Amino acid sequence: EDLIYIADSGFAPYGDKGIDFIQERSHKLTRFLLEQGAKAVVVACNTATAAAVVSLRESFSLPIIAMEPGVRPAIAASRCRRIGVLATQNTLASKQFLNLVHRYAANVTIFNQPCPGLVEQIESGELDSLATRRLLERFIQPLLKQGVDTLVLGCTHYAFLTPTIRSIVGDDVTLVDPAPAVARQVGRVIAANDLR
Repeated sequence: EDLIYIADSGFAPYGDKGIDFIQERSHKLTRFLLEQGAKAVVVACNTATAAAVVSLRESFSLPIIAMEPGVRPAIAASRCRRIGVLATQNTLASKQFLNLVHRYAANVTIFNQPCPGLVEQIESGELDSLATRRLLERFIQPLLKQGVDTLVLGCTHYAFLTPTIRSIVGDDVTLVDPAPAVARQVGRVIAANDLR
């Protein structure tokens, strides 16, 4: 498949933006992708998914595939039933995330960790800097003290920090990045809609 990618670098990150703003941007970007010939759209941002995916699906007829923090795979992977979620404040406070936790996490303890400033570090290319590492340590250490054995990367930006995160948490903590599952879902959706 051909991929058309648009990054909203002029307005990102969305983690501290209002819902109305995120919805307006999401609709504008979706219209742009449609003008480029897109046959399906992936909302590759947990915060945009939380704020806008319902509205997008109501407004556009093409398949809209959304990101969501990998709570379900984290539950499957966790041995001690204690899971940490790194995400933006907007994602963690969203109705979609709260519903996800309510639906699937009845028998586990979820520790939410908002990560203000982390997306900005990544966007500025500071993937390996000491400042980024210290920020990660500040966010991750409380989760490790709670005994989490599984850590959800609840923002698509955070995958770029996987090596640093791994060096902080060690090999005994499972990292869950939902992106591969979303890619598989795209394949299923376009096949089910005869769009291949």
